[in-house]
Amino acid sequence: MIIITDKISIREDEIKEEFIQSSGPGGQNVNKVASSVQLRFDVKNSPSLPDYIRKRLIEISGKKVSSEGILIINARRFRDQIKNRKDATERLIELIKEAAEIKKKRFKTTPSNISRIKRLEAKRHRSVIKKIRKNVSSAEE
Repeated sequence: MIIITDKISIREDEIKEEFIQSSGPGGQNVNKVASSVQLRFDVKNSPSLPDYIRKRLIEISGKKVSSEGILIINARRFRDQIKNRKDATERLIELIKEAAEIKKKRFKTTPSNISRIKRLEAKRHRSVIKKIRKNVSSAEE
């Protein structure tokens, strides 16, 4: 059982891990050992996730979710298979936690009259400073 929050947990049989040969550093073992991990989690058919989290997770994940609704996470940061497995599950947990967060609704606000006046005064002041810096033309001399 993978615990994500107090209310959300995922059974380990819902996650499928596939081990493949990783590119990059690894010395003599790089062509012999399958250290890279491809974690697959069926988001659409998971009984562990509530509907709103499921929809948000698909929305957040973007290209990581296939057309069948399977979330694919590739982990090949480390040379060890064990570390890559841990990295992949941690990334899955972070994605689900992010999907579980309820965003505050933003209310449109208008600037106050005083703030508008201050902004325009600052622009005028800046304009005056820039006019002073300009070169004096030969006609005015």
